[in-house]
Amino acid sequence: MIYQLSLQTTGLAVGLLLVLSHALGLIKSTASMDFARAFPRSRPVGAILLLMAAVWSFLLVSDIDLGEFSRLRKLMLVGIVAGAVLSWMYVEEFLAVRALGMLLLLAAEPLLESCALRSEPSRLLLVILAYAWIIAGLFFVGMPYLLRDAVKILTSQKQIWRLAALGGLLYGAALMSAALIWW
Repeated sequence: MIYQLSLQTTGLAVGLLLVLSHALGLIKSTASMDFARAFPRSRPVGAILLLMAAVWSFLLVSDIDLGEFSRLRKLMLVGIVAGAVLSWMYVEEFLAVRALGMLLLLAAEPLLESCALRSEPSRLLLVILAYAWIIAGLFFVGMPYLLRDAVKILTSQKQIWRLAALGGLLYGAALMSAALIWW
């Protein structure tokens, strides 16, 4: 185990993150819709998210057991730094979306690890979210324009935005409830 997080801790943390972010989207609809529209092409946000993904990857590779690839650890660490710098310098289109995709891929692992070897059916709330993040992360890295198109649909009407925010808020509340009651 890399992260040593319990199912309850993970459920509470992710649930709280979902509740807070979606409540903000519900309460400050106009400001959050404007942020969502600007997000895909935001270079400063992309740089911050890319830095977060690079640091997380660097720490992960420097700490985990790579097995037969352990002799390549230094090369991988250099590759992570070089890849982050080169991405920041030359990937101008949708850097924020691509970096978000990287973070989603990295964040799915602790969720799945906390659910490993647990028998509660309610753990599937986290498993489903983790696999949704994996799928979204793969698409965001490979086809980042899809997030721009999704944001365009979600922000086309305030009612659609509010329904989406309410859905995320309810999913976060369900995660927190499951964490407190069953996990």
